Amino acid sequence: MLPREEYVEQQHFFREFRRRLKQNVPTQEILDQLKEEALATTNLPMAIDFLRTEVIHSGRLSDAAARIPHYFTPFQTFLLASSEEDRTKFDQRVALAMMERLAKYMAKKPKTAGVFIYQFECVARNRLGYDHALRAIEADPIFDENWKTFIATVRRNVGTVEFSDMIYARSQRFLDDRARRSGEEPAKQEPLFDRDEGRIAYANRGKDPLYMFAALQRQLGYPRVPRPTIKPSTPVFHPALEERLQRIEKRMKLIEAEQREELDLSKFYKPPPEGG
Repeated sequence: MLPREEYVEQQHFFREFRRRLKQNVPTQEILDQLKEEALATTNLPMAIDFLRTEVIHSGRLSDAAARIPHYFTPFQTFLLASSEEDRTKFDQRVALAMMERLAKYMAKKPKTAGVFIYQFECVARNRLGYDHALRAIEADPIFDENWKTFIATVRRNVGTVEFSDMIYARSQRFLDDRARRSGEEPAKQEPLFDRDEGRIAYANRGKDPLYMFAALQRQLGYPRVPRPTIKPSTPVFHPALEERLQRIEKRMKLIEAEQREELDLSKFYKPPPEGG
């Protein structure tokens, strides 16, 4: 876990990186600029300097992030690596937006459950592959041994057991419900999720997990996962140019028909007016 000021600076770094990429600024130039902007009392300037050196040699940010795991988490490295893969459609700007919101959440007083749910939703919405993704999540330093065991269980059972059931089974709500049914005191088992999280998970059993994610965001203030912006459908050509191209195409067809001696002028005759 990093100090709060590091997460604040990371949030600024990921946000500005994404914005300047959108403006087609070269990556090395962006890193040079953001190194000067970063707070000098944090470790971010040194991390940016390391990123810049690695980009010059390999052209990949993820390779550099993987070599400094004490600063960038395995999940951040996983997102960068996924965005740099040619075989995927996962945009790097979306990955940076995800890391920006996660850093913003970490700069406050984050709940461990909130971090896990956010990371899992990032993977689910973008179809990044559960096995490698959950291994990266499991290695995040915010999770203790109980959490690591739970995440490993999720990795083995995702796709066969409902995600909402797995959350409910490790919540305080489940312990309360079981004690109420048996008439005994609640078991002294450390739950990973609170009553509210268990209640929301129970209410969304049998439904699309995205509904549960949305409910957790509304009810408990969990961070929202950014989604790729859909470009508005605009015509390829200006309407006036499109009309002109259509007229040229018709003329070309007439010339080709005349050269093949297949031009039938009778198609263009207008019938005489009545009584003419």
